[in-house]
Amino acid sequence: MSSNSQFLFKTLILLFIFPLVNSRSIKSTFHKTTELDESLTYLWPLPSQFTFGNDTLTVDPNLSIVFTGNGVGSVIVKEAFERYKKIIFKHGSKSGEFFDVTQLTVIVHSDNDELQLGVDESYSLLVTKSNEHSIIGEVSIEANSVYGALRGLETMSQLCIFDYGVKTVQIHKAPWFIQDKPRFAYRGLLLDTSRHYLPIEIIKQIIESMSYAKLNVLHWHIIDEESFPLEVPSYPNLWKGSYTKWERYTVEDAYEIVDFAKMRGINVMAEVDVPGHAESWGVGYPDLWPSPSCKEPLDVSKNYTFDAIAGILADMRKIFPFELFHLGGDEVNTTCWTTTPHIKQWLQDHNMTSKDAYEYFVLRAQEIAISHSWTPVNWEETFNTFPSKLNPQTVVHNWLRGDVCQKAVAKGFRCIYSNQGFWYLDHLDVPWDKVYYTEPLEGIKSISAQKLVLGGEACMWGETADASDVQQTIWPRAAAVAERLWSDKEATSSTNTTSAALQRLEYFRCLLTRRGVPAAPVTNFYARRPPIGPGSCYEQ
Repeated sequence: MSSNSQFLFKTLILLFIFPLVNSRSIKSTFHKTTELDESLTYLWPLPSQFTFGNDTLTVDPNLSIVFTGNGVGSVIVKEAFERYKKIIFKHGSKSGEFFDVTQLTVIVHSDNDELQLGVDESYSLLVTKSNEHSIIGEVSIEANSVYGALRGLETMSQLCIFDYGVKTVQIHKAPWFIQDKPRFAYRGLLLDTSRHYLPIEIIKQIIESMSYAKLNVLHWHIIDEESFPLEVPSYPNLWKGSYTKWERYTVEDAYEIVDFAKMRGINVMAEVDVPGHAESWGVGYPDLWPSPSCKEPLDVSKNYTFDAIAGILADMRKIFPFELFHLGGDEVNTTCWTTTPHIKQWLQDHNMTSKDAYEYFVLRAQEIAISHSWTPVNWEETFNTFPSKLNPQTVVHNWLRGDVCQKAVAKGFRCIYSNQGFWYLDHLDVPWDKVYYTEPLEGIKSISAQKLVLGGEACMWGETADASDVQQTIWPRAAAVAERLWSDKEATSSTNTTSAALQRLEYFRCLLTRRGVPAAPVTNFYARRPPIGPGSCYEQ
């Protein structure tokens, strides 16, 4: 999935070519004031429907919130309001003056805060100006669920701009009327913590930044062949496969991450990639290896292997309530099975080829996941190899080829789109516009088939990213994915020229940096590279 050979080639280019650029030679010849195009709507992702006017409203730094509806007691919305107040009024404002907006009304029609795939994230946002019937402006958010209210709060926060001249938070272009909902139910970001360990505070920062772009699934690729950092009470020696004893996640850490994400309307989908990508398992339990000299895939011939998988999944089910669970299934090299004597004999006894054994392993792992009330997600190799044998509940995760979702939905499977040519964030030479204009429904014409595409995700594989550069690698290109998955395709196509989309994305990148997210410049040839000269954040 992570294309190691491509990384090496591109890294060599980066090391040998870019040092030739002497940033000291890049000098500004004149002072330039950056002017934003006032005709553009600087909201990201772009709402489904919206209208606006020409007035400017001032917002009280003591802005209060009033809840109505069945969700009146929601801790999720109350805590979100306090978070956004800190963002909006980061600079403080003059007090003791008249303000147009002093109160935010939030109407939530349901008190159910269960977070699952397809939860209603729609909302309406109304910002009205003063008139003869009202001496103050009004801001209200109405949503069917608390998670729709969260999305509305994010949009409201983007409307609030601090004016340095008068030192007051303002809402421009009022009155606003926004009706918004996501295009896809699944809008994800894969985070790989096996290739490099990421401390939980870094993971939380990433989750927080995801909420700014209205992403709603963290695909946590916790474990891989390089390390096994997660505590599993049923098999306590598994995390001996971590890099060091300081690079681990306790059960309590995992709970904390899931709870933190839920407060921001983000599901956490865990992944246990089997039977390949699992060499680290055998550090604590060597019997899971085919042999000490041939350590991957996991030993298909032993019930002990599946007992371990069952134990891991049973423990993880207590932590991860999301209905989807990723079982991997990709890049399985079965050489160890055909060259290890006891497995080779087992294959002969069961009249199996190594391909049959691969199918057997994947299907048995699926049965274990389904027994824990999970819907299995598998990388596309499983579908490409034995589509007719996969459990009908399977969600096919595309990464290799662009037409896999098209083929999967034609056979009745649901699909998640992550074409590596465009949405693998560790491919640093993919420019923002290639990311932005990639279409998950390419070639899928019928409405019924389109509905089987759950959405997609950007993938942050960790070979070349750790705590020092992971956010710069994720942002801002993940925001391009986020708008493609949230915003109506017709709206972004009709109102967004490439130039306009670039200006809006540059603005959002600067919004991220103002919020403390170390997002890289948008248009640098290689993603995550810093600026090579002086200039405005809005033109890098």
